[in-house]
Amino acid sequence: MGQLHFRLAHVDDAAAIALLARRVVRRWIVAEQPPEGVRALEETLSTPAIRERLRAGQRIHLAFVDGVLAGLAAVRDDSHVSQFLVGTRYQGQGIGRRLWSRVRRDCMRRAGTQVFTLNASRGAMPFYQRLGFVRDDDPQRKPGKVVATPMIYWVDGCPWSRVSHDSRHPCATARRGA
Repeated sequence: MGQLHFRLAHVDDAAAIALLARRVVRRWIVAEQPPEGVRALEETLSTPAIRERLRAGQRIHLAFVDGVLAGLAAVRDDSHVSQFLVGTRYQGQGIGRRLWSRVRRDCMRRAGTQVFTLNASRGAMPFYQRLGFVRDDDPQRKPGKVVATPMIYWVDGCPWSRVSHDSRHPCATARRGA
């Protein structure tokens, strides 16, 4: 891997963000989506939509390798990771792990965030589990148009791990590396 550099996105980055996001989503996520999910993804990944979110204050962390946009992580409300993508040719090089570390530290510093959520595609679930996320089976959550698995991350580890010794609990599963 070449030289890795991180920074926050500016409005001028919207077109590059949209291009990378569309490429990754088409390669890894679209196949598991119903038509309405594909439409919803395409709407959120357009340059104007990204530009508007940046203008509204959404933070998007960018990772560059030798000056080329290699990955991004968009965060809403300093706690929900709404997009987390690494370009196909850059996957498996530790960029995602370092990007997550940056996002987590930034949100904790800015807002004292202790719990993060995201909606994972089926193929990305093992990566998120390696980062410490577990499946979030909250029955109150209503499925959206995009097929995804809700996941949750506790900064100080699972709060139930201190009171529950049920081996079926998601935190116990995560500890076993399942």
